[in-house]
Amino acid sequence: MSTPYPFTAIVGQDDLRLGLLLNAVSPAVGGVLVRGEKGTAKSTAVRALAALMPEVSVVSGCRFSCDPVAPDPACPDGPHEAGTGVSRAARTVELPVGASEDRLVGALDIERALSEGVKAFEPGLLADAHRGILYVDEVNLLHDHLVDLLLDAAAMGASYVEREGVSVRHAARFLLVGTMNPEEGELRPQLLDRFGLTVEVAASRDTDQRVEVVRRRLAYDDDPDGFAARWAQEEGALRARIAAARVLLPEVVLGDGVLRQIAATCAAFEVDGMRADIVMARTATALAAWAGRDEVTAEDVRQAALLALPHRRRRNPFDAPGLDEDKLDDTLRDAADDADGGDDDPDPDGPGGGGLPPQGGGPDADGGPGTESGPGAESGPGAESGPGEGSSPKTGGPEAPAPAGGGEQQPVRASEPFRTKMLSVPGLGEGAAGRRSRARTEHGRTTGARRPQGALTKLHLAATMQAAAPHQRARGRSGRGLVVRRDDLRQATREGREGNLVLFVVDASGSMAARQRMSAVKGAVMSLLLDAYQRRDKVGLVTFRGKDAEVVLPPTSSVDAAAARLESLPTGGRTPLAAGLLRAHDVLRVERMRDPSRRPLLVVVTDGRATGGPDPVALAARAGRLHAAEGTASVVVDCESGFVRLGLAAQLARDLGGGAVTLDELRADSIAGLVKDVQAAGRAA
Repeated sequence: MSTPYPFTAIVGQDDLRLGLLLNAVSPAVGGVLVRGEKGTAKSTAVRALAALMPEVSVVSGCRFSCDPVAPDPACPDGPHEAGTGVSRAARTVELPVGASEDRLVGALDIERALSEGVKAFEPGLLADAHRGILYVDEVNLLHDHLVDLLLDAAAMGASYVEREGVSVRHAARFLLVGTMNPEEGELRPQLLDRFGLTVEVAASRDTDQRVEVVRRRLAYDDDPDGFAARWAQEEGALRARIAAARVLLPEVVLGDGVLRQIAATCAAFEVDGMRADIVMARTATALAAWAGRDEVTAEDVRQAALLALPHRRRRNPFDAPGLDEDKLDDTLRDAADDADGGDDDPDPDGPGGGGLPPQGGGPDADGGPGTESGPGAESGPGAESGPGEGSSPKTGGPEAPAPAGGGEQQPVRASEPFRTKMLSVPGLGEGAAGRRSRARTEHGRTTGARRPQGALTKLHLAATMQAAAPHQRARGRSGRGLVVRRDDLRQATREGREGNLVLFVVDASGSMAARQRMSAVKGAVMSLLLDAYQRRDKVGLVTFRGKDAEVVLPPTSSVDAAAARLESLPTGGRTPLAAGLLRAHDVLRVERMRDPSRRPLLVVVTDGRATGGPDPVALAARAGRLHAAEGTASVVVDCESGFVRLGLAAQLARDLGGGAVTLDELRADSIAGLVKDVQAAGRAA
């Protein structure tokens, strides 16, 4: 086994190191989610932490790492007699992105359970991680149902495996650490909330610090053992400090005044539920123990808020995590004054006070996300003349489209997003789990049974008994038990929902460039992006304007990235509609090779006009029929406005073999806002 990189040799990343150490002191904090760009020592720090964890004493031969002093009475390998055990290092168990449910929670031998009544259970990764560290790299790419199982076990301290009336329970208490790159997609808000702390990491922009990072890494690669030996003294001191903080933790006092500050802070930042209050209290207590104090201070509460609240204050998926530190300091000061005159507060000066670790690498050091995401905080180009300014309520006033072939206009802000009607791909798919189109999935309602292909995961009990029943006499059945063979087992087929690839093709030409109109179009696309986020889709963005089309965002799980690209999208120029459709065809062709099970949904946002080249409308029609020939599900969002309508978008929808909806009809609460899929829309067109 290779020598891990020493934890104390990591340069910078103070928030990351502090978040991990607080969880090592108090696992009840609830784990830590590390968010940041690639190459920022996320994985290195997590693996290095394992070497600092105290050794654990376990019952000899127990696959579930029971504590010999207080063994789990429900342990599948038990019962165990209390006594002495054997000591071993705390484990770091890594959960790969492609892991199955059986690999995570363990597998029950259904055949033996039915025929012999024996709970033959093979432990999973949750059992291996008990009393150690469970590390999930790229947790945002893990299937949602696995994340649910993982976080449920972390919250309850136990894992339950239920299969057809046969159940197994075992203890599963571990330090949960997840890492993710936000560019590859976000976690759902309810899953974000289940992580106790979150830290943002980024590569340092300081030249000296970057030089030191490279110098240490090269020295480690040349001689891992020698490099680790040079840091052994610092590692030993840190290990001793963790042990001392664990001993002190039960003695730390959390006063009523401090509790009021915690409650006031959570209320001021409008976080949902009470989990934030509890996590802040535990984090502040761990901070005091880490500092060697037996009482929590206001400065501990401030630091706890910076770690426990940023990922909980997002009001919509496109808000960046972060806190307004000035507001935090004002809230803490007011709560201290309300508790009993602020003269007892050891640090009434607000920002910059207290002996906290440096925050230079965190997201708030430079007026980061916490200072930008509030309403109106980031006006963006063109916001000074948004909808309503200098325009007539009837015709849009003097803000007319750009002249034919005109130059580029500044980006326009999107109008307020709204809830859209459901758009789905017809048929039955087998793609990644999601919430859009019908699909065969591991979770959902049971629709039938089949012979298992590989390991049995979901038993169809009735079909299994029906397959075994005719052979009982030939198999010599004599007792009450059913004689079941491997060939009798039947896998349940289930129908649920899948996530799709939603590829947006957006007209950014001069014909769409009236400010109010483009604001409404961007608002509609933003609403569809929000819908894609909630339905766990991948998204891509193609725009066309001027002389060509551009892939603004290749297909990705990061809906946030698509929203950011849309906001900064300029408009103006000609309308190469055919080029946009052909570029979309190329994108979908590549994605079919990369991920053939994920079905695409093409959303074309245009008024249907086409300019440039000989017979541009006919070219666009041929490009549309190319998509139809390959069976790509599509819908056209018709952006045509005015009293005279040419109906070009509806004709494009017919060429694509899909349906068309207007901007008004796209709203779920419109008169025509009944849920309908693309196939139904195509018949109505």
